Amino acid sequence: MRSSTSSVAIVGAGLAGSEAALVLARKGIPVTVFEMRPGRMTPAHKTDKPAELVCSNSLKSDELPTAPGILKAELAMLGSPLLTAARKYRVPAGTALAVDREKFSREIHEQISSHPLITLQRRECTRPPEDFQYCILTAGPLVSESLTEWLQKTFSVDSLHFYDAIAPIISADSVNENKAFYASRYGKGSDDYCNCPFTEEEYRVFYDAVIAADKVKRHDFEQEHFFEACLPIEVIAQRGYTALPFGAMRPVGLINPHTGERPFAVCQLRKENAAGESLNMVGFQTRMTVGEQKRVLRLIPGLEHAEFLRFGSIHRNTYLQSPALLETDFSFRKKRSLFLAGQLCGNEGYTESIATGHLVALFCWLRLTKKVVLPPPPTTACGALLKHITQSAEKKFTPSNCNFGLFEPLPLSEKRKPKKKEKRLLMCERALQEMKLWITEILK
Repeated sequence: MRSSTSSVAIVGAGLAGSEAALVLARKGIPVTVFEMRPGRMTPAHKTDKPAELVCSNSLKSDELPTAPGILKAELAMLGSPLLTAARKYRVPAGTALAVDREKFSREIHEQISSHPLITLQRRECTRPPEDFQYCILTAGPLVSESLTEWLQKTFSVDSLHFYDAIAPIISADSVNENKAFYASRYGKGSDDYCNCPFTEEEYRVFYDAVIAADKVKRHDFEQEHFFEACLPIEVIAQRGYTALPFGAMRPVGLINPHTGERPFAVCQLRKENAAGESLNMVGFQTRMTVGEQKRVLRLIPGLEHAEFLRFGSIHRNTYLQSPALLETDFSFRKKRSLFLAGQLCGNEGYTESIATGHLVALFCWLRLTKKVVLPPPPTTACGALLKHITQSAEKKFTPSNCNFGLFEPLPLSEKRKPKKKEKRLLMCERALQEMKLWITEILK
């Protein structure tokens, strides 16, 4: 790639691309961001705004010592632009960081559009653009077929596909509060969630309806392979009668104030915006047809007259076999001027996409300024996620959220092994200490 007015091209203005652009611009690096919307939309996006949250509005737990919480704490230490905006527009969601998605994406759009070092071009890239010293591909899991074909042809690899399912959103004023109630599990946080409780008899009727419901048919050329952490409720239900009450519909930590008893199962709804006018059905991703969603989901106690603002849907997500393709700085082994980040590289989750976008921007900046490119250690959340993406030993590489299983194990004494909670606290303390050290030694 040759030099240009902008040093770096970024293909895709999703979470990873927007984060990378703002981080590089903050470092004084001119950037050109290419975004195909609105000229060409995806099956999931509704707007042309950067950093649009197309599924849930939750960035998961903000609490320590959870793995998502550690990742956010590290991003805060790095000064993440998108995490800062997310916290600015957060809506009540217990210990989770949920945001008003419209205000969030509008803020990021304004930051990108107004920054003097960022140029936003609205056009599709069928291959990495020329005339840039470096290019970062953050085209997202709904990358266009033409760019996917270029990747396959250039690197002689097959793209892997999995399905992502979107949960429905309903109008808050259509919920029957004589049956539903507001509370958070175990009283953590304020009454942030709207809970629709089931008796066992009500659950049995609902379960049978889910199993029998008509589903959206897949195309003949598409293989059905769902990401485990985002399964449609009907797929979970097929695993057994109690699969949902032990999963997304688990009733633990909740008491129905109308009966004084713990429900057999519960459907939780989370605020979609600060005003609380719309509610997201937590964990209710579905591939049921629209007609069946109206019928089956209205069997949920309290949602008999639910007004749907968005129906659930499924779409194909794409990711690459990154461990076979990438160096530890997210650059391609066969093309070191080209980087990959976001869900296309095999991370799963909003915060994870922000993290890979931030890291790839730092690696690019270090290269441009002729500094040592040394990734954060795998004892940190960022380093653990990076290691999974670029060095996973799995025979069949699969996307992953940030979780404690990715972290470097603690050096434990044979005489005393800490319990789970203490172990995670120690991992959290170690991660934050080592991230602080990495920032001091590498980035300062």
